[in-house]
Amino acid sequence: MVFLFRDKSIINIFFLVILSIVVHLHFFVNAPLVISNSNDGVLSVLLHNYISGQPQTVLFLFYHMTVLIQAIRLNMVLNDLRMFQQNNYTTAMAYVLLTGIIAQWGSISSALLANFLLIWIFIKLSRLYNHPSPKTLLFNTGLIVGLSVVCYHPTAILILVVLFALAVVRPFSLAEWLVLLMGVLVPYYFLFSWLFISDQTKTFSSFLPSLQINLPATQWSAPLIAGLSILGLVLLTGLYYWQLSNKRMVIQIRKNWGVMAVMLFILLPIPFIFLHAGLESALMALVPLGAFAGNVFSYPRKLILPNILFWLAILVIAYNNWVFLRN
Repeated sequence: MVFLFRDKSIINIFFLVILSIVVHLHFFVNAPLVISNSNDGVLSVLLHNYISGQPQTVLFLFYHMTVLIQAIRLNMVLNDLRMFQQNNYTTAMAYVLLTGIIAQWGSISSALLANFLLIWIFIKLSRLYNHPSPKTLLFNTGLIVGLSVVCYHPTAILILVVLFALAVVRPFSLAEWLVLLMGVLVPYYFLFSWLFISDQTKTFSSFLPSLQINLPATQWSAPLIAGLSILGLVLLTGLYYWQLSNKRMVIQIRKNWGVMAVMLFILLPIPFIFLHAGLESALMALVPLGAFAGNVFSYPRKLILPNILFWLAILVIAYNNWVFLRN
């Protein structure tokens, strides 16, 4: 199956649609859940008011379209940046495939929608190297991060992502760091101003993230353990092949992969440090995880290992679907 996605052909989009449907077969019986927490930000409010309660067909189409658009967009970005030896659809395949590994990732949540913003931020960061107007770009990047936090509070960790990414891509400049932080604070400045004018300043704290060390899962079920094991195996294999190919890359592509690595390791702890974030919040780590997983399915010349990992993931996904249908 992996060989179908190792070239750049428009028919691969059709294969991605088929893969997404197969990965979430249980949607034909049980529509994707809509997870919204009023304390998570604006996106949760929008999901509760406009998406929750929609017919099953609408939820079915909404989830698949969201995942497919994100997967194809991420794949196009990595191909345009020449982050792989050849253009392919393995990143999009990995992104779609891995959405079925964890049960909570098969739901419509703020984290799922936040991945649009996460991909956008990576695009901005990838342009920092040798950019003629870095301060403008940094301010715009900070502005997107600030808006992301307002929309979904766990994205506050993206502040660390952009700061570390800036350290990776460019030499230290205090002015650039201040411009970036200024962009992050601007959305909250306007938000506080609006609340002040409307005499609602007491509600300002509800727009701030709530940090608390916690365990996102109270019970370690067999599907969860199997899913995390596959994710760990895919990630370690992807990092291995990334290191092998990293030596042959030009410095700009290396820095882009460095930004992706920073994004991966900073996003992974999200479910453990944000109050009531849940396992669905870990879906944000799927953007960099999908990118590194693309190495697993595109780099090896022989397809034995990629196919083994693919079918192991399919087995876990089939088990998850069986659990969903049984319940």
